[in-house]
Amino acid sequence: MTETFLETATLGAGCFWCVEAVFDELEGVEDVVSGYAGGHKANPTYQEVCTGTTGHAEVVQIKFNPKIISYEEILRVFFSIHDPTTLNRQGNDIGTQYRSVIFYHSPEQKQTAEKIIQELTEAKIYDDPIVTEVSEFKNFYPAEDYHQEYFAKNPSQPYCFAVVAPKVAKFRKTFAEKLKKKHAKG
Repeated sequence: MTETFLETATLGAGCFWCVEAVFDELEGVEDVVSGYAGGHKANPTYQEVCTGTTGHAEVVQIKFNPKIISYEEILRVFFSIHDPTTLNRQGNDIGTQYRSVIFYHSPEQKQTAEKIIQELTEAKIYDDPIVTEVSEFKNFYPAEDYHQEYFAKNPSQPYCFAVVAPKVAKFRKTFAEKLKKKHAKG
């Protein structure tokens, strides 16, 4: 049996609970880990990141099979599940840790990200300019264990019920053909 080569995407789109919940259901995604990237503090805690002083963004690191789903498709989902036109904010979550950001792992990923941003801008998909940061990947620190699979473990938690669940439902409707089989009817 041949080993499957997985690629990595590291994306920030506000609260990592929302982003992880969506990408967990996407066909071709093998693993999603919530964490922190882009800052200067080694091994930050959630409390430190929340202060906005570490430079880190809440992100997810996605391992995906490029034979099943392309990096471009990953980014198209990314842009559909958050507002890439609000600087350092997603809904009521405010601060640099909630910025819209793509940390690219290769020159090809950078080129793909810039191409999609240009296409979305030219198509006038959004009323305001896209402010998504496109930065070279430098570091990733997994978030504390209680943040991993948070929505799956806590669907009735008020934030999950009010914010994450509607985002996941919209994603499922928009990308029904891209869902893992176990989620296709859910």
